[in-house]
Amino acid sequence: MSMCTVLYRMLLSLAGIVLIFTPATANDPGVVLYTPYTKIAVPPGQSIDYKIEVINNTSTTQKVDLRVSGLPKDWEYSLKSGGWSVSELAVLPDEKKDFTLRVEVPLKIKKGTYRFNVLAPSLASLPLTVTVSEEGTFKTEFVVKQANLEGNATSNFTFNGELKNRTGEKQLYSLRTTAPRGWMVTFRTGGKQVSSVQIEPNQSENVSIEVKAPEAIAAGSYKIPVTATSSGTSATQELEVVITGSYSLELTTPTGLLSTKITAGDERRVPLLVKNTGSADLRNVKMSYSAPVNWDVVFEPKEIESIAPGESAEVFATIKAYKEAIAGDYVTTLEARVPETSSKASFRVSVKTPMIYGWIGVMIIGGATSGVFYLFRRYGRR
Repeated sequence: MSMCTVLYRMLLSLAGIVLIFTPATANDPGVVLYTPYTKIAVPPGQSIDYKIEVINNTSTTQKVDLRVSGLPKDWEYSLKSGGWSVSELAVLPDEKKDFTLRVEVPLKIKKGTYRFNVLAPSLASLPLTVTVSEEGTFKTEFVVKQANLEGNATSNFTFNGELKNRTGEKQLYSLRTTAPRGWMVTFRTGGKQVSSVQIEPNQSENVSIEVKAPEAIAAGSYKIPVTATSSGTSATQELEVVITGSYSLELTTPTGLLSTKITAGDERRVPLLVKNTGSADLRNVKMSYSAPVNWDVVFEPKEIESIAPGESAEVFATIKAYKEAIAGDYVTTLEARVPETSSKASFRVSVKTPMIYGWIGVMIIGGATSGVFYLFRRYGRR
């Protein structure tokens, strides 16, 4: 064997010994920090949980000091393993330990890309990137998907809203309205009537708003502002209620008198007034009645096409009494009706018998009297 070959083999042996006894450095792969999610996108206010592994590829136990470097201002973080807050982990040779890094992205933040590092000083570094997908704000949001409802003045209007706390603190919101005078506005959460609601940071609460219009309100569109206010922020939602009008009618007579007289078997034509006392048009007003057995009522007309608010329509009701009705007072109920409302008028009808029955009675009484007188004269002296 030549001298050169011997010298070459000795140099290789020395190089191997140097590699074995050289300690790990920051560039050595002896200790590795690993997570699969090195670049993610999140909205403002999001909490990010990284599961990070400390991998020890060396032949000795490594004490790994853990730090976070370059985290943006106002961001917060915590390191935990096994339910404990940690700052150092001991990892056996050829094994791995994991820990959790929780990063709190603030709500008030600009859209953009942010970078920081998880460090095991002198051993390893793990660069991480977070992209904030939208501009963050410190505010409250009050959202109602359907902010416009329509109905008549007697309707109950229910709006379904969502109150969002877009701040980093728990907020107690006072719920109020500046609705016009006479309107009733009720707030409910979880089915219960409330005047305030408490919401955790970056959370939301469903709030229903029940609105009832004043009586006899005119048709039109009305704005109902509702506000949620806390010590540091507030939000207002404007609701709209479209009133198609109130429905109300009155059935009466031109004089207000609700009684009449009639002879059994005869008819009586009674004038009626159907008044629209609401604020919406009354359409297709139908007339009906309830009368004693064998009585009849005929309306002219039977149906009124339309009555404007504040106006009235004239209807004639012909009441026909039963021909064998006994003299006395009877009640006939007349009604005007639309699908939305109705009105009734009860008529007191005084029935008298025909004159012929009176003359027959007089004749019967006269005949009886004459018979008695005749008998008295013929047999009275015996």
